[in-house]
Amino acid sequence: MTIREATPQDRERLRELYEDFVREIPPPPGIPVDVEHELGELDEYLGDQNVALVAEDYGGRVLGFALAKMDHPGIAHLSDIYVAPEARRQGAARELIREAAMRLRGEGASVLTLGVQVTNQDAQTAYERLGFQTESLRLFAPIAQLLERSEQAPRGPSFGSLHVQTDDENAVEQAVRKYVPRFGRSGGSVVSAPRNGWIAVYDELGDREPGVLRRLGSELSNATGAVCVTIGVEEGAVVRYNVFERGSVVDEYQSVPEYFKPLPPGDAIALGANPTVVARLTGADAHEFRGAARTAATPEELGPPLELLERIADLMGLSGAGHGYEGASEEPGAHEIEHR
Repeated sequence: MTIREATPQDRERLRELYEDFVREIPPPPGIPVDVEHELGELDEYLGDQNVALVAEDYGGRVLGFALAKMDHPGIAHLSDIYVAPEARRQGAARELIREAAMRLRGEGASVLTLGVQVTNQDAQTAYERLGFQTESLRLFAPIAQLLERSEQAPRGPSFGSLHVQTDDENAVEQAVRKYVPRFGRSGGSVVSAPRNGWIAVYDELGDREPGVLRRLGSELSNATGAVCVTIGVEEGAVVRYNVFERGSVVDEYQSVPEYFKPLPPGDAIALGANPTVVARLTGADAHEFRGAARTAATPEELGPPLELLERIADLMGLSGAGHGYEGASEEPGAHEIEHR
């Protein structure tokens, strides 16, 4: 297998390879692909500071290609790379990337980026072995669907609370003061006195953005060494909790697993409660918890979400989980923490 610069004479073979690529890894639904347009851009890669390479066998048959160019000062981008199935696992992709990187380094690049579909697990694994790391996630949405959803009436409010399995108020308060300001502008946090071996934390930003509350749960679990549980109602419809041990999620539950988006079957199942883990870490009765932490296809099938939340929290031994930041001042021994 040899690597050389692409030429206009390779156009027809590149068309075949690109069509094979689209058939093998189709784009997300709603995103059109114009092969002629993509091939028409080949000329751009034949100019200065750009790279157009092909991999060919010793008989002269082109079996792969790579296109790359300088994207920003010091940063190059590998826009396309494909190797025919019969030529894989022979080092062609690695050599294409290596040759592109060497040429671009000569033009001043110190970093090489690329994009890969989340469904293309084989490619992700191969790139990671070469040293690529995930830097960002690019999202897409069909415009018709985006406009339709943006016109829908707003869903209900969210609220939640964080419960730390400790009696050390000072340690919890210090951790809250340290981590909450890193997550964004918060109107404040409230820390309650210990109840049933748990200290409750409420945060104004955590109510508006449930993901922030979960991040705080991970940080406090890691900082204090204690088990932490975040629990709440999202958009007035869905009950969700996460259990953290040493900063890592060890159990998570979402009453309507596909409420926010469709999920692969395995991911949907993963959002069901694990009563064994919950029993070990909170003392809940595993049998009762299994019956309480139910999931369904719609919120209506489960009844009022607040009732479901309070039942789950009661089995875990969590007090004050039926409200968020707005009702936190009524908790015994509650004191406000302002973030400046």
